[in-house]
Amino acid sequence: MVESKPVPKEWSDLDDAELIERAARAAGEISLTFFKSDNKIWYKNGSSPVSEADHCVDNYLHELFNELRPSYGWLSEETEDNHERLDKQKVLVVDPIDGTRGFLDGRPEWCISIAIVEAERPVNAVLYCPAMDRLFQASAGNGAMENGNLLETRCMNNPPKATGSKKLISRMREKGHDLFEISEFVPSLAYRIALVATGEIDAAFAHGGASEWDLAAVDLILAEAGGKLSDNKGIQLRYNQPSVGMPSLLAASQDHHEAILSLAKKHRILH
Repeated sequence: MVESKPVPKEWSDLDDAELIERAARAAGEISLTFFKSDNKIWYKNGSSPVSEADHCVDNYLHELFNELRPSYGWLSEETEDNHERLDKQKVLVVDPIDGTRGFLDGRPEWCISIAIVEAERPVNAVLYCPAMDRLFQASAGNGAMENGNLLETRCMNNPPKATGSKKLISRMREKGHDLFEISEFVPSLAYRIALVATGEIDAAFAHGGASEWDLAAVDLILAEAGGKLSDNKGIQLRYNQPSVGMPSLLAASQDHHEAILSLAKKHRILH
């Protein structure tokens, strides 16, 4: 177990956006001590892995924000849910390591996801990928950045370049390559959606079963880059809900979201 990192005194004066960025970077340092190294593994719900790294990062962030933002609610994949968060004005929604399977396999596409949700929508967000040193951040109304550079979704390719879960990629292949140019599978859902925000791909699909902590941070990052994350009916997602599960999803640029969603539903890629 990694020893707890003390909270620097100067962090007490930081605004929310700066605080979650520094917290994500510090959590990244912790996670990298386990990456491609010794890491205890457990399984929840029968087959979903959770590692010592997940727990260490979760404990660090929980203690940090409990000290510096004690009035905020807390929702994390690795902490038992407490519905007291539903009565809080602001709620921290955290995934200590999004893409744990890839992390354990030694792949670099895993992320630390931190969002602050207010009035059911994220207002500050950071997605940090320590193994690639890619830090995505956004604040509502102020745009999205990657490592200090402004993000913007791109004009759509024809056919659109898309990715998703392994099952959805198989489904896209069954429908033929004329519908989509298929991008390779990556294990982190949040990172897949971030690739839409950077313009590296046109669309990212997800089947039902994701949770708020997978999506809250990257939802804001995508929106501020000119994209949209929605359910399979095109409806924007809401956060800090009593039930944190999400339906099937599409992330795409705002300009092309409706067309890609119609295409996916017509060919039964999304249900």
